[in-house]
Amino acid sequence: MAGLDRYFARLRNLDMTYRAVLGLLIVPLLAIMSDAARPADAPNSSAHRITPLKDAPFAQDDDVKCLQGALENGNPDTGPSTFLLKAPAGCQVAPHYHTAEEQLIVIRGSVTTGMQGMRDVTLTAGGIAVMPGKAVHWFSCSGKDSCLMAVTFNQKYDIVWVGAAAAKAATPAAQR
Repeated sequence: MAGLDRYFARLRNLDMTYRAVLGLLIVPLLAIMSDAARPADAPNSSAHRITPLKDAPFAQDDDVKCLQGALENGNPDTGPSTFLLKAPAGCQVAPHYHTAEEQLIVIRGSVTTGMQGMRDVTLTAGGIAVMPGKAVHWFSCSGKDSCLMAVTFNQKYDIVWVGAAAAKAATPAAQR
């Protein structure tokens, strides 16, 4: 029996050695795999941010004087972007279109919006309107309270005014 005990003792020692070597190989492999599964850091760390509403950098819109906007993400001059828009009750944005698709999400208030060929619809908090690129559309803050909206564009921002709004936009401000 002494021979069997020595044999099993050697097996246990081999087993322990095997486990140690395996452990030395697996630990670095697991570390490499966990790094590979982790998303790479974005090249522009400024894209990762959290902005409380009270800190959003709202500024008056150049075209629609009753509208204030805050760029939240992206670069509207070169690609996709997201804005927050604030409008007082009664603010109206005349018919226009964008080359990009626009998504409007109502956060607060009542927003009446429409698109050419469709009836106007009043949206409240959580309502969403998706306007395809080059679809003529309009909206207004139609309730008694102010409105807050998020607006996204899937490519470079532009705006083309339609009808009377186009004529007004073409007239220099000094002549209005």
